[in-house]
Amino acid sequence: MIDKRMPQPENLLSSERFKAFTDAVVAIALTLLILPLMESVGDYADKFTTGEWLGEESAKIASFLISFAVIAVFWMGHHRMFAHVAHVDGSLMWLTFAWMLTIVMLPVATAISTAFTADIMQLLVYMGVMTASSVLLFITRIYLLRHPHLRTSDVGFTRRGIAEGAAVPIIFALAMALSIVFPVLSYWTLTLLWLSRYAARLTVRIFAPGTRR
Repeated sequence: MIDKRMPQPENLLSSERFKAFTDAVVAIALTLLILPLMESVGDYADKFTTGEWLGEESAKIASFLISFAVIAVFWMGHHRMFAHVAHVDGSLMWLTFAWMLTIVMLPVATAISTAFTADIMQLLVYMGVMTASSVLLFITRIYLLRHPHLRTSDVGFTRRGIAEGAAVPIIFALAMALSIVFPVLSYWTLTLLWLSRYAARLTVRIFAPGTRR
């Protein structure tokens, strides 16, 4: 007997086309990150030498590199997750659109972080967008666990992915909290991301012991 509560194949989308669309959105967001620096080159071409420009725009360059790396990490996580997704339903689509919203917001948050006088709101916007992005990826993994007809991976593999994915939003939330409590640390708290691999191993041991990669 057909379960009417489960979406039928004709109501599901192929994941391949949706993955291609998502990849394009991420690529555009990565490209947008460089635009403030491109404009800066034009504005200061007649005023500074290359060395002076690098010194003057060091904060923008650092923000660009950090944001580029963060988006790359998010994309890799999304890519690994969707490698085991066969179909996309409406809820999964909107979860992914929400995640893409955070990705396209990151170039704006990056520009804000260097365009205005430093204040706590910059940190909240910049790190808040990153935290939201990681949380949405985590929620998407949980959704896939509860909807096995959308994925090709087994329960153990999916649970391990959830346990690994839990580490990143925890680290982002911790980094944001430390920046608020200790403003002098500012964006340096993002270096905690280098611990994400070790944190992921820990969360797997706690929440998904014995599961395979």
